[in-house]
Amino acid sequence: MTKILHVFVYLFVALSGAALWFELQLNAQRDTLADRGRLQEDYLVKIASTIEKAEPDKGVTTEMRMDISPVDAKIVDVPETENVLEDYKYYLEKQSLETFSWGMRERQQLHNVYVTDAEGKPVMDGGRPLMDGPGTEKDLLEQLFQACSAQQARLNTTREALKNLRDRLEQAVSEINKLKPELRQAKVAEVEAVSQKDKAAKDQDVMEAQNVKIRSQIDELNAEIASLRDEVISARDETDAAKEDLAKALRENEQLKKISKDAFALANSGPAPEAGSDAPITLPAGDKGTVVEADTEDLFAIVKLSDEALKELKGPELSRPLPHIELSVKRPGYKGPAGEFIGRLRLRQEVPGKNYVVCDILANWSQGEIKSNDVIFAD
Repeated sequence: MTKILHVFVYLFVALSGAALWFELQLNAQRDTLADRGRLQEDYLVKIASTIEKAEPDKGVTTEMRMDISPVDAKIVDVPETENVLEDYKYYLEKQSLETFSWGMRERQQLHNVYVTDAEGKPVMDGGRPLMDGPGTEKDLLEQLFQACSAQQARLNTTREALKNLRDRLEQAVSEINKLKPELRQAKVAEVEAVSQKDKAAKDQDVMEAQNVKIRSQIDELNAEIASLRDEVISARDETDAAKEDLAKALRENEQLKKISKDAFALANSGPAPEAGSDAPITLPAGDKGTVVEADTEDLFAIVKLSDEALKELKGPELSRPLPHIELSVKRPGYKGPAGEFIGRLRLRQEVPGKNYVVCDILANWSQGEIKSNDVIFAD
């Protein structure tokens, strides 16, 4: 009996030790489960605070109109446009929507795993407690799940809207990239146009200055033309006078040729005619005329006396016969043995009605060859 009692004692001690060990293990698991439950509860509350409780108003819209009229070289007052945000879900931009705010009531509900009756006992569903019902943990988590699903749907919609916007943005960027070269070319054309305009303005200023200068030159040329016209008229008059003088000179030349022939014949015919007088006459000193023609071989010359000299020789009325006196000949600027003195002449015969006189050249007085335009003078 004692042995059996000892066996039972040892068995009881062993079972007590095992029970103690299991108790210790259960306590450890209980603490782990309790800590896990509190951690999950805390993070469920935090996660709930990030979940939007209500959806935004989907009736809100917006528009952004883009000019889709073709770019032509004309002014379009009212271009054709389209709303690039027609399919855009503007409500997705709504911010600061209401989120779940769980407090002690919701924390308590998280502990209500089963539906309970008025006495707080679980309501049975067949052989198992009922978990689906108001005020239970599942009910609260289902609300959170539905809100998460809706928020995820909005997120996916936002992603799709972003993709569509990115496509539109790529299209807009492509169009802008196409317009950039055209705009640069337009800028270059504008700069060139401005440069050409500035150059044209400068050229215009230069041309205006040249026009002013040309107008001034034209005025000067017109003045010169008027002056030349006057000179031409004057020259024409002088030409007419010169023609008359030439005709007169030609006539006189013919007369001189005839006088020369007559004088030559007279010089070879013998003594001078008795019409003149050898009586001495004193003339005032000075120039009396010029040599018209001279023949140094036959020693005669034709001279033209001034009107004053003829009056001194023949009287104021030119009524006396021409005296056969001697006169000297000089050449201004001549540098001969006797300075400007060339020789002497003796008046021989006058030409009636003229100032011409045929003279003998006195060879013994010769200091050089007497020539036309030499000056006759009395000393």
